[in-house]
Amino acid sequence: MLTDVKIRALKPRANIYRVADANGLCLEVRPSGSKLWRYRYRHAGNASMLPLGEYPATSLADARAERDKARALVRGGVNPANAVRAARAAKMESTANTFAAIAGEFLNKRSKEGMGAGSVARDMRMIEKDLIGLSHLPVTEITAPVLLAALRKLEQRGVLETAHRARGFAGRVFRYAIATGRAERDPSADLRGALVQPQTRHFASITDPARIGELLRAIEIYKGSPVTIAALKLAPLVFVRPGELRKARWADLNLDVSEWRYVASKTNTPHIVPLAHQAVAVLRDLQPLTGRSEFVFPSIRSLRRPMSENTVNSALRYMGFDGETMCGHGFRAMARTVLDEVLHFRPDYIEHQLAHAVRDPNGRAYNRTAHLPERRKMMQSWADYLDGLRLGAKVIPFERHSR
Repeated sequence: MLTDVKIRALKPRANIYRVADANGLCLEVRPSGSKLWRYRYRHAGNASMLPLGEYPATSLADARAERDKARALVRGGVNPANAVRAARAAKMESTANTFAAIAGEFLNKRSKEGMGAGSVARDMRMIEKDLIGLSHLPVTEITAPVLLAALRKLEQRGVLETAHRARGFAGRVFRYAIATGRAERDPSADLRGALVQPQTRHFASITDPARIGELLRAIEIYKGSPVTIAALKLAPLVFVRPGELRKARWADLNLDVSEWRYVASKTNTPHIVPLAHQAVAVLRDLQPLTGRSEFVFPSIRSLRRPMSENTVNSALRYMGFDGETMCGHGFRAMARTVLDEVLHFRPDYIEHQLAHAVRDPNGRAYNRTAHLPERRKMMQSWADYLDGLRLGAKVIPFERHSR
């Protein structure tokens, strides 16, 4: 029988040798000086050896305990080597099927399908920060109460909208796991109504015509970079989503026909923005400065990246319009309100131009060219109206259009 004193006294030799303990347990001493526990046994008439760990990380008592487990398997007719391989495979499968692993695989797929790098990074932060408690768990072990407990932590932090986004993202991951055969159901579906509903928040926007005139005059005298000034001037003329504006590409613009065509970020559908002659003038003035870049509004640090998402909002704050008064997204609410309530354009024209989903009486989505001639007239009328406000003229609302 081996003891710790005897084991420590064993010296390496030129060749591997083994010293027996009892009931098939032995210690293998290698020329390097390392010592490995092995269990010698016979299964189905064949002699085999099972590694049990290295000494001293695996102590003598631990090695004997592992040997006894292996002996019990042998007595039950099971080859312990096969049992170890099966356990190792199960552990690997469990690791590959954790929430974090499947979520990462799902995002990699979405990235290849065209999902923006910013959106991928945002969802990765959700995995690594907001849903960190689920990351190491196999998806099959995540029940509705387990998911709810993770989301409750977000509620306790007061980030209610994030909690709802996290639930939605988790649901997409679970549905992907179901589609790939690694889960049977989506527990997020059981949480409908379980989370506290956030209060609706509207983006800060100026909709009073007199205040709009003040804003436009402030933009006119702003002393920032030419790229930022151009973005500020174009934002009210096109009223697209802030991310679509800052990521605008020269390849999508046709200034000769006064059009900007791109895929809307929210609906992932083709969209057309008719450009008033004022918008074309802004872009033609900017083209000599940024035309070498892919982006109309490149970053000040690199022509290969679009401007920062904070650029327009920072400029507005510098001009005295804080986040409670006006933000980059607010140009959309400005246009929607004034085009409807002051200029009296048809709401469906406005909704089309905002790249919102608009359906016909049969429930079918209109295509991108719907009402395009009318929208061209609307965009030019809007630009002319903004000019009047900027110049301080007494602006008489346009005659009411037929609804």
